[in-house]
Amino acid sequence: MRTLCSSTLIGEALLIMFAALVATQLSDVSPATVWTVSGIAMVLCIALCGMINRPGAVPIGWALQIGLIAGGFILPTMFALGVVFAGLWWCSVHYGRKVDEFKAARAAAETAAETAAETAAGAA
Repeated sequence: MRTLCSSTLIGEALLIMFAALVATQLSDVSPATVWTVSGIAMVLCIALCGMINRPGAVPIGWALQIGLIAGGFILPTMFALGVVFAGLWWCSVHYGRKVDEFKAARAAAETAAETAAETAAGAA
């Protein structure tokens, strides 16, 4: 899950940076406000990449997605891009968990096979 979610968050941080560049030119919001809010969101995206396996990280990621969609009130294109990234976030979390479960099952099967092989070798 870590790889998929981190990839989505890095892409989102880049999207926020480019959206901030556009918003400073096209919106009525002051550039200082745009860059403060965008900077906090970008740092949160990057920091969340390292904490994605900790409890509470996925809900924080969802809050970021809501914030990205809410950015559409400043830059209307962000409504669509926010929905796209929310979908990517859902896929990253959903399929990332499935991959983690598959890896855990495979590791358990390999451990069981090794234990059976050692038991068979010890009995011989």
